[in-house]
Parts: sequence; structure tokens; C-alpha cells
Amino acid sequence: MQKVTIVGAGSIGNHLANACRSHNWAVTLVDSDPAALERTKSSIYPGRYGAWDEQIRLGPPTDNNFADADAVFIGTPPDTHLPIALRILKNASPRLLLIEKPLCGPGLELCDEFFRKVQQGSTKVVVGYNHSVARCTLAVEEALRSGNLGPVLSISSRTREHWGGIFKAHPWLTGPSDTYLGFYRRGGGALGEHSHALHIWQHFAHVAGAGRVKEVSATLDLVYRRGPSTIKSHYWH
Repeated sequence: MQKVTIVGAGSIGNHLANACRSHNWAVTLVDSDPAALERTKSSIYPGRYGAWDEQIRLGPPTDNNFADADAVFIGTPPDTHLPIALRILKNASPRLLLIEKPLCGPGLELCDEFFRKVQQGSTKVVVGYNHSVARCTLAVEEALRSGNLGPVLSISSRTREHWGGIFKAHPWLTGPSDTYLGFYRRGGGALGEHSHALHIWQHFAHVAGAGRVKEVSATLDLVYRRGPSTIKSHYWH
């Protein structure tokens, strides 16, 4: 049986726990906030999946909870990803380390240290940009490689999702200021939350043989409406 430790008892942590349990894996869900663990057991997990799974172990993020894990999944705010990952790689050797997107904030703090640490070890590290492994993506890859589409002249990728869906999944939050979402330096804001678009664009650029990114620019569309909420939505392209 695979042993998995999941860091972060928020929305994604519960999703990951349920997915792992569907494979009958042994799951330990850890969080530094006891209230988050209680909320998971009494509200989030049973509310989504019908009942709490007593096979899931809950606890704090101590080194003992990572020591014998085959895989570790990090589902905490982006600005905590690399400090947690470095601690895990220093004190444990899981076969797989999954870090939810984005990997870190735009300041790229600790990226060089993290890259060196990954190169020195045997742990396979992946970031949760799951669109690149979707069936539709694989179908497009096959079409591009076949040459039937002809030369690729341009690639456009747009991810347009209002963060209202995120707050529906986290009803205990009152708004962006309660979490990293309202702070771009922490990995929130449009750039971090919509980085799926950047990733899938880069993925197809590699598949098409377009080479490395040389220049990046961005535009911001603001859509206004009448009423208490002035800005309806905002998107990075």
C-alpha cells in the first residue's frame, strides 16, 4: 500500500486525500492549524464525499509524518511551497513530491536552492499543472506531431476563471484579503491563479518546437458593472 502525506487541509488537500483513498492508499493529512484539521473532519470532507473517512490520519506537519511517505503532496499557499518542500527533501526521501501550482511567488525566492536540492536527490518533483496531461492535450500533441495541421503560426492560451469559485470552495474565507489570493507577491492575483494558461501555452510551444520563451508581455482587461461590486472580473492574457 502506498503511503501518502498531504500538507494543507484546505480545499485541494481534501480533494487529494479523497483521490488517494479511492486508490486505497494510506493517507496522512497534516496542517499547522488545528482548526483546519477539525474543519476537514467535521465539514469539508463529509460535505463533499458523504462521510468522513476514518482511515485518514490527521496531525501536525512533523518530520515523523514525512519520514516513511512514498509520496508527499503540498497543497498550501504558494509562498509556503518551497520552504515546506526544502524541509521535506532535507529530512525525508519520498519517491514523489507534488507541489500545487504556482510553484512559488513571482519573486522566485528559494528557487535556486530548491533546484539544487532536487538535482542532488532521487525524489521526482512535479508541479500540479494537470492540463498538460489531459486527454484533449494528448490528442492535440498527436495532431501537432503528425504534421497534418501544417506549420504552427501562433499559439493562444486563455484561462478565464473568476475567483468566486475558489471562495465557494472555501466558505470560511470572507474575501481575498483573508488568504494569499489578494497578494500577488504571495502567488495570488491573476498571474498566479491563471498560471495554468502560461503553462499550457509553454507546453504546446515545446511540442511545436518553437523553442524557449524570449519575451513576455501582458494586458489586463477590466470589466465594470453597476452595483456594490465595481469590478466584475479581471483577466491576464
